[in-house]
This record gives sequence, C-alpha cells and structure tokens, in this order.
Amino acid sequence: MKLENKVCIVTGGAMGNGLGIVKVFLKYGARVAILDYDDSVMDVCKSLNTDRVIGYKCDIRDTATVKNAVDDIVSKFGTIDVLINNAGVARLSRFETMSDEIRDFHFDINIKGTWNVTACCLPHMKNHQASIVNLSSVTGPMVADPGEVAYATTKAAILGFTKALAAELVSDDIRVNAILPGYIRTPMVDGIAADSDANNPESVIDGIASAIPMKRLGTIEELGELAAFLASSESSYITAQGIVIDGGSTLPETSSVGV
Repeated sequence: MKLENKVCIVTGGAMGNGLGIVKVFLKYGARVAILDYDDSVMDVCKSLNTDRVIGYKCDIRDTATVKNAVDDIVSKFGTIDVLINNAGVARLSRFETMSDEIRDFHFDINIKGTWNVTACCLPHMKNHQASIVNLSSVTGPMVADPGEVAYATTKAAILGFTKALAAELVSDDIRVNAILPGYIRTPMVDGIAADSDANNPESVIDGIASAIPMKRLGTIEELGELAAFLASSESSYITAQGIVIDGGSTLPETSSVGV
C-alpha cells in the first residue's frame, strides 16, 4: 500500500495510459481524482466501484475550469500529494501540409494543458514530499516517424519542462520526473494505426510489435506500475529524470545487422 491515503490527480484518466495509472494507484491505496475531457469520466469512476475515486469533466486548455476542479479536490481530500500529467493527443500529419489547427491542437493540450494543471496544483503540493510525473514519450526526445512533427515537438518540450521544473521545485520538497513510453496499447495508438492504414489498422499494430525486441506492445497496467514507483517514496532520491518504458523498441541500431 505504498500510496495509501495519498491524494493523486490523474489527467486523461478515463482511458488508455491514464486509466491504467488510476487502477494501479487505487490498488496501492491512493485517493484519486480524474480530470478528463471525455464524457465517459463519470461512468469510469462508477465502474471502479470505490469511494476513493472522483471524476471531473475538464478541458485542461481552460485554466479557470482546471482551477475550479483542483479547488474542489482540495476541499474534499485536503491536499494534493501526486500529480500525473497524462492527458495528451496525437494526430499524424506531415509538416508541409499540417494545418495550424492540428499544430495548435497538439500544443494547446500537450504543452499548455500540462502547464495549466501544474500551475493550479502547485500551491497545494509544497513541503510534504510531493511528486509530479509528466507523460513525455520516446517520440521526440529519442525517435520519430514521418507525420509526428507536432506530437514529437510537444513531447520533447514536456521533457524539458520536467527538468527545468524539477530544478525549481526541489527546494519545495517536490520531485518532478517524466515517463517516456514507447508503444503501449491504448486508444491513441489505435488512432495512429488507423491514420496509417484505415483499411487494416491491425496490420500496423502487428508491424509495430514485430519491431520491438519483446515482440509486443506494453500494457496500461505496466505503465501504471512505473508511475506508482515514481509517485511513491520508493523513488525518493529520483528527480529530473525521464524513464523509458518501451520493451526495448529504441534499442535496435539497425534493422538488418545482427548474428
């Protein structure tokens, strides 16, 4: 019960990686508040069948909405111990033909949204061994495919945000780290597969798996376990780091060399 009674906010917690994080945090005894733009957030909370989770339909691009949700969470739970900035979007589009709308969609949610939620939570996190975990990606800081310019830019920015924020907040007893996932089987990855081959998206998933040394995509629960480690006192001497979880997908140097 390494997160017992810890108050944790998870953005984008109604599905995908966020839902995996929520489930693992509840397993370890946390009290969890989900902020999600999707209408399913309340139904997801009910399905988890515990009074230790509450949900808020929240657009993290809107600072006022975020602040109202955070203030309500604090009024109910008293504090904030852990913030998981998980909410993010990915749409494939090549740079030369990308619309400003698609560019801003990524920047406004992945960067500004993370910034907004962090700014609203910080006053409630100081001086009690709090932890912030940001979801970056191997895409951007380490690798990229065609069509990922907007997404890769935002995820590289999140890693920079993590390191700079960690430097500022260490004196407030707040650790800040990032998770860099490779391919985890989520609705986002299913969307990327559909963007790549609308007629046979599962073939794209199979192709992704074949290129990963472990020959499979990760699960949302596996990512949740890493988030729980970074949120807990088990990682008390770790800050400003980006931790990769990718089944070894960034390991191969080439696709043709080897014995």
